[in-house]
Amino acid sequence: MQQSKQYHGSGQLSAMLTLALACSLALVGCAGQAPDGSSQGAEKPLIQPQNWPLQSAPIARNQQIEDKINALLSQMTPEQKVGQIIQADIASVTPQQVRDYYLGSVLNGGNSAPGRDNRVGAAAWLQLADAFWQASTDTSDGRPYIPVIWGTDAVHGHSNVKGATIFPHNIGLGAMREPQLLHAIGRATAIEMQVTGLDWTFAPTIAVARDDRWGRTYESYSEDPALVASYAPHILQGIQGMPGAADFLRGEHMLATVKHFLGDGGTVGGKDQGDNIDTEAGLRDIHAPPYYSAIKAGARVVMASYNSWHGDKMHGFAPMLTDVLVHRMGFDGFVVGDWNGHGQISGCTPTDCAASVIAGLDMYMAPDSWQALYANTLAQVKDGRLPMARLDEAVLRILRIKAEMGLFEQVKPSERPLAGRYELLGNAQHRALAREAARKSLVLLKNNQQLLPLNTTGRVLVAGDGADNIGKQSGGWTLSWQGSGNANSDFPNGDSIYAGILQTVTAGGGSVELSENGRYSQRPDVAIVVFGEEPYAEFIGDRSHLAFDDNRGLQILTQLKSQGIPTVAVFLSGRPLWVNPELNQSDAFVAAFLPGSEGGAVADVLFRSPSGAVRHDFQGKLSFSWPDNAKGEPLNVGDAGYKPLFAYGYGLRYSDNTTVGQLHENAGISADQMLNASRYLHAGKAVTPWQLQLLDQGQITRVTDALHTSARGALTATATDRLQQEDSVTLSFAQPGTVLLTHADGVVLDLARQSNGDMALELEYQVLALSNSTTTLGMQCGDNCSANIDISGQLAQMQGKGWQSMKIALRCFSEADSTFDISKVTRPMVLQGSAGLVLQLANVRLAQNEGNATCGN
Repeated sequence: MQQSKQYHGSGQLSAMLTLALACSLALVGCAGQAPDGSSQGAEKPLIQPQNWPLQSAPIARNQQIEDKINALLSQMTPEQKVGQIIQADIASVTPQQVRDYYLGSVLNGGNSAPGRDNRVGAAAWLQLADAFWQASTDTSDGRPYIPVIWGTDAVHGHSNVKGATIFPHNIGLGAMREPQLLHAIGRATAIEMQVTGLDWTFAPTIAVARDDRWGRTYESYSEDPALVASYAPHILQGIQGMPGAADFLRGEHMLATVKHFLGDGGTVGGKDQGDNIDTEAGLRDIHAPPYYSAIKAGARVVMASYNSWHGDKMHGFAPMLTDVLVHRMGFDGFVVGDWNGHGQISGCTPTDCAASVIAGLDMYMAPDSWQALYANTLAQVKDGRLPMARLDEAVLRILRIKAEMGLFEQVKPSERPLAGRYELLGNAQHRALAREAARKSLVLLKNNQQLLPLNTTGRVLVAGDGADNIGKQSGGWTLSWQGSGNANSDFPNGDSIYAGILQTVTAGGGSVELSENGRYSQRPDVAIVVFGEEPYAEFIGDRSHLAFDDNRGLQILTQLKSQGIPTVAVFLSGRPLWVNPELNQSDAFVAAFLPGSEGGAVADVLFRSPSGAVRHDFQGKLSFSWPDNAKGEPLNVGDAGYKPLFAYGYGLRYSDNTTVGQLHENAGISADQMLNASRYLHAGKAVTPWQLQLLDQGQITRVTDALHTSARGALTATATDRLQQEDSVTLSFAQPGTVLLTHADGVVLDLARQSNGDMALELEYQVLALSNSTTTLGMQCGDNCSANIDISGQLAQMQGKGWQSMKIALRCFSEADSTFDISKVTRPMVLQGSAGLVLQLANVRLAQNEGNATCGN
């Protein structure tokens, strides 16, 4: 029987009342606002600051600090002032350049660890922190003593550093409904950061994600602004300490950042860096509440958002950065930009943008553009295009926070109390905290016949590609920007989900078999299948729909169910996704989100204690509504026509005897809508709507079955086994020919953002035989537009060496042919080979360049 029942939780009514209350408390109500908060009319609205609640600055200025920073300012040259408002990435700046250009800050982007090694040891971080500090504080030429500050994206623990504790991502923390625990997480993160000498984190993210297609949904605690607003003070004060306390921003505390201001979670279609077209009331009542609470709790840095509001980029939008943030919200810290975000303002470039500072930005984040930006900004100050008064204001704001941090009296990073205490990274107390948070973040969606909790005395099969994969369970922003390419060995202070199950079950007298593909040597009493999204970050995670389109987990569940084996699905994801087929094939289903490095938390909840008692019950409640179709249209509690599959606040406990019936399996979207902009070939098969095609003397043959030969016999594509049955394709060239990946409807891909973001085209392959002629890998941008790169040398080096990964940086295609247009890609893979070449392909996709991408030979 097809079931369309909606499953509701107790949190729905309270959330609806909260939203209504937010509207009623505002000076201007929600009239004229569509149910989703978007504008109903075509006329561009204006920001009217008087419509925003007025809040006084929560931290009184300290006269001693004011005297000190004004005295410093009076000693500074224009060159020194300009340097203070620029932040450079450590991959593009040296300590000597920090000194030469008087830079006020450095950062490490997601892929720019010391030495460009994302898995470098903690000592290298501390050593580099000392180098930057000493360079910035060398006053031998008479310059003022102004230390540099180093910022990093410690968004779920000190997650760029090997060995650190990796906490659940925010979407999971939102589900646990325990804001007090965030204080402890913030404090633990600050402690581990100071071990490596860093003093500033670009966290917490307090976005209110309203469209789950957004690639940063997992960085949001909830779709409900009230929940996010209630969380913000706890995580913030855990990092920074309490305003007014002696250790505020000092001791075991440090500087935090609330981001991204404002409206990043409400862009059209969930497009990262896109346009938010909410009404002013929608922007205020949905996206601003967390900032009011964070500023009241002592936020000292706000990061400007990439997004626009009705076409106006936030990085240059004075009505928000100045009129609202400073004059209505009472913010008295400094505003930092996002990665070259100022360059997206109309009329600006990454190296030239006085307009952003004039609008209210205090510190440019100019990772690789800083040097030219410095020169242009200095020229603009000298000729008056950037008023000196505004520059002085920005510098004073930065100096004020540095003074509040005690940096002018501080010693170099390696001499501070926590520095070099590497035993604190991933220590037992912090791991226990992470395990508790992960345990409480799990949401039980289905538990038919009360299958859970399981006994530890039976035979347990653990399957799925996420079972023994700490990187996958941790998600993006883990050791690297995208979180890809991580092995379990990269997490010396973590456990996979399988490892936790193994420890728990064997201690209880049972046995565990691990099998990624679900095949077993001895019939199990129960199977736990762990699967889900691959790690991603930012726009790489943007989707056009919410259908979970990796069917490996479904295949395993279906296979086991057909054999009468009870199944428990553990789903790893950065957002709710349409998984009705997987739900139907599971007896129990757990939304685990991205639990971090403590995979043992899953076993804590799934299994009874050896005595048979419940060890830990499920606590998690959905902080995002779960969709009943894959369309991806905004689905938020309080919306008109709200029809989720599992409502906001839903989450079963063991005492609930709830049966989830057979669900419909109509995704609600066509193949045309399932455009995958970053995944083209998966497990040897073209990902819908992409097609794998063989081009042979002008004739195209589409590969649709396990064995396909091109029209004139030059090429053969054969489905072959890699890890599972037919999970790769072998391409055999009898004559010259071309293998294509083409969109079924000729849709054009704009990969300019991805190219600018240093992404790469990645092939997972093995070379079975080589030809004597050139092999090229290319892309097309129309009938007479292409770029091809010679990969013959790489293939020759890898022949006979098993499975390999090849990454060609997207920029290389533009460099290979000046006429190639990366914004109009029609075929993301064009592989040309000659007689004798035999390649086995598993996956073709866009991936992060972790320093291992090339331009071919």
